[in-house]
Amino acid sequence: MRQSCHRLLEHQHPGGEEPPLYSPIDQISVVPDHVGREAGGKLTRYAPPEEDEGTLRELLLSLQRQVSIMSMNLSAKLDDLQRGDRQLETTVALCEIRTQLQELTKSVESCQSEVSEVKRDMVAIKQELDTVQQVKEEIEELREYVDRLEEHSQRRKLRLLEQGLTFFLSYAILAAVLGMLQFGYNTGVINAPGKNIANFMKDVYKNRYGMDLQDDTVNRLYSIAVSIFAIGGMLGGFSGGMIANRFGRKGGLLLNNILGISGASLMGFTKISHCYELLIFGRFIIGVNCGLNTSLVPMYISEIAPLNLRGGLGTVNQLAVTVGLLLSQVLGIEQILGTDEGWPILLGLAICPAILQLLLLPACPESPRYLLITRQWEEEARRALRRLRASNQVEEDIEEMRAEERAQQAEASISMRELLCSPTLRAPLLIGVVMQLSQQLSGINAVFYYSTSLFTSSGLTDESAKFATMGIGAIMVGMTLVSLPLMDRTGRRTLHLYGLGGMFIFSIFITISFLIKVCLIIYWTCNRRFNSVYNFFNQFILKQFLIKILNLSVLCRFVL
Repeated sequence: MRQSCHRLLEHQHPGGEEPPLYSPIDQISVVPDHVGREAGGKLTRYAPPEEDEGTLRELLLSLQRQVSIMSMNLSAKLDDLQRGDRQLETTVALCEIRTQLQELTKSVESCQSEVSEVKRDMVAIKQELDTVQQVKEEIEELREYVDRLEEHSQRRKLRLLEQGLTFFLSYAILAAVLGMLQFGYNTGVINAPGKNIANFMKDVYKNRYGMDLQDDTVNRLYSIAVSIFAIGGMLGGFSGGMIANRFGRKGGLLLNNILGISGASLMGFTKISHCYELLIFGRFIIGVNCGLNTSLVPMYISEIAPLNLRGGLGTVNQLAVTVGLLLSQVLGIEQILGTDEGWPILLGLAICPAILQLLLLPACPESPRYLLITRQWEEEARRALRRLRASNQVEEDIEEMRAEERAQQAEASISMRELLCSPTLRAPLLIGVVMQLSQQLSGINAVFYYSTSLFTSSGLTDESAKFATMGIGAIMVGMTLVSLPLMDRTGRRTLHLYGLGGMFIFSIFITISFLIKVCLIIYWTCNRRFNSVYNFFNQFILKQFLIKILNLSVLCRFVL
């Protein structure tokens, strides 16, 4: 039996292989049919004998040991497999960790670069903060400096406001303003002797050519003599700035008196020479003289006057113009020089302001502003200011001119094209041009030149017309004096607007009065059968109506 079991085991496990996991007893639980078959053909389990029980136990123990060994081997293999799986998982995990570490390394490197950039930004911010701090400190210092400067400026302005007219300043203003007196005189002097000059032109033409001069030609010649004064004035006005910078304000005025003397001499010798061309040429020369005066005189007065007196002293120019107008109208009446013999003297008297200025002006100092800014002669400017202010404390004026010089140097010089094209400068230029045009195109000069003729055409006699013209001059002087206190109280713009508005309204009245008269004359001339009615209407109704309207309009224009 033992041998059969051994053989069975060797058969099932040749070469010493490990026994299977199932029990060997299951293999021998059934015996062959010839063993244990009893009667009746029934199978019975084999019952080994007792001597074989020990062998079976040994066999079973051996089998159990083998099973245990097999179990242990299987457990070891399972452990090995599990360790292999763990190693594989660990390898995969390590790869993932390595990948994550690489990504983390890249992130760390990028973070380090960002940190470096942040550090650089922090350094830059710190530098900017330091710069801001320095700027703050500089601003504080600048504020303190500005406060000190404002305080100094206030003290300087108070000192300047305390400055008044000194004797030498008054003398210099009087000497300079003679140029504006010249302008006013020559503006109105041609008005009163208009008929005398027209008769002189007729006589000269007849003596030359042996024929009478037509009235239309006489009117044209007289109009040329009147208007050429404005042409010369335009030429002088354009060259005023160049003369002032080249020869100085005082030097320009002194040289300009040569033109004044020449023009007045030509007009004065017109009748003696029997040449009305001298009158026209003399009016042109005196026009250039007056144009230069309108540029040089206000410039000189504004530069020598203290700050607190510049506004008031600026009106002295217009006052001198109106005084010159009144003087020419007073001297132009028939009782004085408004005659055929006296009108050349009346025109030649224009030499007096030029000679008087030529005598008075050399004792006056040159403009301190011209000496300091244009010529850079500081010591001469100080000397001139000491004479004008009658004081040695002239540092405030010097500092003011220095500030003006710095402001001029800070501004770049521009051409006329840039002046016209610049949006920032176009408005001030337009305002300045319109201000001048509003005065020149208001028609006041036409009234200056032809007021006597206007009054004569409205029905006044020649003598009455001249007195009316003289009254206009007196009104202009009075209104100029009234404007002196009103200028600082109401402002320049307000006075200018009121004056222009009034002149506009009364210019319409003058135009309407002449249009009515012309239309009625044409109508009644075309209807001669009503000639007697026209004479009555013209003599007693129309003439008186037009006289009142015209005289009132002209007077109101001069008042405004």
